[in-house]
Amino acid sequence: MGETGIVTSVQSMCWDDGPGLRTTVFLKGCPLRCFWCHNPESLRPEPELLWYEAKCTRCGLCAAACPTGARTTAGGFADGTRCTRCGACAEVCPGDALELAGRPAEAESLAEELAADRDFFDASGGGVTLSGGEPLLQWRFTLDLLGALRRKGIHTAVETCGHAPREVFDRVTAAADLVLMDLKHPDPEVHRRITGVTNDRILENYRALAASGKPCILRTPVIPGVNDDESAISQLAGLAAAARGLVRYELLPYHPLGTGKLRSLGKNEDEVRVLPPPDGAKMGLLRSIAAAAVAREGGD
Repeated sequence: MGETGIVTSVQSMCWDDGPGLRTTVFLKGCPLRCFWCHNPESLRPEPELLWYEAKCTRCGLCAAACPTGARTTAGGFADGTRCTRCGACAEVCPGDALELAGRPAEAESLAEELAADRDFFDASGGGVTLSGGEPLLQWRFTLDLLGALRRKGIHTAVETCGHAPREVFDRVTAAADLVLMDLKHPDPEVHRRITGVTNDRILENYRALAASGKPCILRTPVIPGVNDDESAISQLAGLAAAARGLVRYELLPYHPLGTGKLRSLGKNEDEVRVLPPPDGAKMGLLRSIAAAAVAREGGD
């Protein structure tokens, strides 16, 4: 019997999480608290309920199914402290207004489930990407799942923020075929302010990855007012250029898709920050700056 993990969701037919057509497994739990996170339902390690108020018909089926009396006929919580996140309410909701984010999964069984998409992987040069949240928080489960997928001949990728003990980082990245890693800001104090942690451990792990020659895609989410300046992007691109196995360095424009999920998790307006996405001209300029820095530093 392999390791059991907590999986937020499994999404098929993904084109942006590595080469080819991929199935992405989102794992629960993350050590960072980036305010722009587009998967906020993956931040906490335990299962969580999302309530999409606009979809709720106030039918009362959720209240009738709730074993603890935590829900009301109006769809919201009568007493949120009584909710055990069992998911009984979500199972009976006819309008998908309730969603349970987080379910237990056993590595071998999940690998068998993921292998159902093998034909798509083979035809497109794709595979499975483990994302989150942060897969390295559930590193034993992640290693078991990577091993099970490798035995089935399926290409694997791990997407990580890099904030993990060095031994864990080295073991997991060595077990994957490809690593996708974020570089969010070059300044440690700014990094702490925007994510909750400094980048010291992240950069230490990144330098080990860069020296290893492991194929990697390095990414920077471009956040207005945070790291969308020429200096920050040039420095991050210069760091990326040091990776011996660099496949490419990507700039990903901020989008506000996570804000709706935050509201569905019960966050109030003061806790939800919405920014305007960077425009195309700004992204074009930053990408040209990044490409020049990668070419300059990579040629040294």
